[in-house]
Amino acid sequence: MTDRTVRLDPHVHTDASHDAEGTVREVLACGHNADVDAIAVTDHDTIVAAREALELQAAYDVTVVPGVEVSTAAGHVLALGVCERPRVGRPLVDTVARIRRRGGLAVIPHPFQVSRHGVRKAAIDDCDGIEVFNAWAMTGIQNRRANAFATRHEYPKLAGSDAHDPGTVGSAYTEVSVGTASPSVEELLDAVAAGRTRAAGQSASTRRYVRKYTRAVRRRLRTGGRAAGSPAR
Repeated sequence: MTDRTVRLDPHVHTDASHDAEGTVREVLACGHNADVDAIAVTDHDTIVAAREALELQAAYDVTVVPGVEVSTAAGHVLALGVCERPRVGRPLVDTVARIRRRGGLAVIPHPFQVSRHGVRKAAIDDCDGIEVFNAWAMTGIQNRRANAFATRHEYPKLAGSDAHDPGTVGSAYTEVSVGTASPSVEELLDAVAAGRTRAAGQSASTRRYVRKYTRAVRRRLRTGGRAAGSPAR
């Protein structure tokens, strides 16, 4: 059978994230309109919206991969294919192990970008994939560094929109080569783990950059300077 290419956006937020906007329904509708086949709902440290998306996916003709963007002691990690949130603030190696025990994949988003809670290069010892193209990388340098690292260490390469508003869902996505016409979430993630992926898409527009970071400044003022993605103490 000829392989089918599935467009997966593995990094999407809803208003369940403290720094994002857009309901689950709005995110799913935009995913459908963006012509992606599957999206991973990966809110910051909460699985609630991902579970809701699973219940609604049929109405929007989009496959939902449940997930969460977990804050670890080393930085953020995407847990793809899990319906329970790993504990927040644990060592990266422990979190990766917990994700795998739950049948999921551990993907490092926006690596090395410390200002965005990216995991430092020296801390990445074992994972299931690297986000080599993040639509919100301010310059191409960050994405090129991530791509070179993934190539050198032979990690599967993914691209994600890192959407924090519905209009950017699917702006960057991962093309996944699968062997079935209608792959299950498990089959899709198996293909990702096997490296049958290609990063695609484009960076966010300058207008959206300005809008996002204006919101971030206002949010930090409201929260007393705590950065987005930092777990409350």
